[in-house]
Amino acid sequence: MTRVASLYLPMLPIERLRRAERSLAPPEPRARALPPVDDDPGACSVPRGGGWRPGARWAWSERARDESEADIEALPAHQRPSMRELGRRSEAAEHPFVGRRGRGAPSMASQPASAAEQPPAAPLILVAKVGARELTTALCHAARGLGLTIGMAASQARALVPGLDVRPADPNADAALLERLALHAVRHWTPTAARSGPDGLWLELTGVTHLFGGEERFCWRLMRFLARLGLTARVAVASTAGAAYALARYAASAVTIVPAGDHVEAVAPLPLAALRLEPAALTAAARFGLERVADLLPLPRGPLARRLGLPAIARLDQAVGRVAEPITGVVPFEAPCAERRLLEPIGTAEAIMTIIGDLVPDLVGVLHKRGLGARALRLALERVDGTEQVVAAGTSRATRDGPHLARLLAMRIDRIDPGFGIEAVRLTAVRAEPLGAQALASGLAGDGASPDLAPLVDQLAGRVGERRLFRYASLEADVPERAVARVGALEPAGCWPAWHRPVRLLHRPEPLSRVVALLPDHPPRRFEWRGSVHSVVAGDGPERIHGEWWRREGEVWAVRDYFRVEDDRGHRFWLFRRGDGIDVRTGGRTWHMHGFFG
Repeated sequence: MTRVASLYLPMLPIERLRRAERSLAPPEPRARALPPVDDDPGACSVPRGGGWRPGARWAWSERARDESEADIEALPAHQRPSMRELGRRSEAAEHPFVGRRGRGAPSMASQPASAAEQPPAAPLILVAKVGARELTTALCHAARGLGLTIGMAASQARALVPGLDVRPADPNADAALLERLALHAVRHWTPTAARSGPDGLWLELTGVTHLFGGEERFCWRLMRFLARLGLTARVAVASTAGAAYALARYAASAVTIVPAGDHVEAVAPLPLAALRLEPAALTAAARFGLERVADLLPLPRGPLARRLGLPAIARLDQAVGRVAEPITGVVPFEAPCAERRLLEPIGTAEAIMTIIGDLVPDLVGVLHKRGLGARALRLALERVDGTEQVVAAGTSRATRDGPHLARLLAMRIDRIDPGFGIEAVRLTAVRAEPLGAQALASGLAGDGASPDLAPLVDQLAGRVGERRLFRYASLEADVPERAVARVGALEPAGCWPAWHRPVRLLHRPEPLSRVVALLPDHPPRRFEWRGSVHSVVAGDGPERIHGEWWRREGEVWAVRDYFRVEDDRGHRFWLFRRGDGIDVRTGGRTWHMHGFFG
């Protein structure tokens, strides 16, 4: 059964403006209410207004208390313990999650009452220009209480309420806020969300409310979320979008949930304006004495259509469920796409390349209009038997270079199996990034433009694979195997340290056997590794590296002593000994190979 929720934000323009003002205004300090001091705690041994730390009375003598207070008074002001540490209950504690006020900022308690009390905000209305007149489009609660109404001329509102705050309406900003709410709903609550006019949303809840504990819990969760944003809301859930729209705006309660199949009885007592009828249809209905939705249900359809018009009948059918009202949801990101449907199936590589040559310029045009550059392309070819052949290509940098993209796709034509023929081709930029204008090097100043390596990297990656093209970048780490990482071929490598490091590091240090070395600070004279015996003729070190104790407890005492050695055949190695050679807690004195020089 279809379930649709309608979200109504009656004060959206006013609350959006107030919310923007609150975000720009500096935070106001709040006055602290100090509890009264109770110097007579009764049988309690802790005096709440005393000047000493809480404790039993027998543990403190008068002389000791006087000496302690004298010592505290002798300290400078910035070194004295706080009143909270001294046990005085008359001092309010700081909130742990609220930023502290600066030392020089005056407190609200020290200001006069006229400065501490903020005057109430003036009544606010929003106006829009309709022809040569300025009409009211939104009112705050204070303005409504003074008798102002929507559609009233701005000049009349100013005459009725002196000091009225009149500001221009901004429908585009209201629509942008609704769009953000719809995108948030799609990402967190429901796969389908759409705008329902300038002040509300539709949420498709079919099959998703059980994830939130039911429809009622979802509605109250939605209300709490909007309350945190400072937005007044009403929500209704029904089996049709029209019924949910009407109940959200004209029902008695803020949250209305209609059981499945009872939406007709729920909308029957509502006024006709709940059906989203045109003003001319509402005027005609009032002339014939039709005021509620229940008045339209038993009437014949033909005479009713002649008097109110066919759009009014369509709205009534949508509300009661006789006619479907599809909801076209917002899409968080619509991937740029170009498509071709062929009159006759194709199956040769030349024909496929021709279609690619037609699709790439179309896709580049779409990317250019949206200010994007392609990072990953997906070419889908639909065969006549209903199956689909898919090839993908990626770029190392966002680009809109059409010939380059066509070459990348042409390199993958041999992976396509056309079968009995291909009848449709679709090219999609499944991953795109913003791509703007880039500054070029000045030729007049003698600066030559550096060559762009991105096309070369993309072509090499297409031939040998993306994982085989990389460069090394340095990371902030003390342990050598953690200080290097693979990055993209065009990513910046960062700054390298000035320490001597080998060109190649082993993925994991490999143990050495039959090592002959003089402890604790000398390199090995002989070792065996991978079945070969190496006699060392030169060595340098040690370079001591401590473990990263903040990562895990086992590295608190860990030590490595690294040596650079050269054997009798000219091979240079980088190896280390676990531990400092003295204390067993620092390591087991085992030797390991970690890298090679040259």
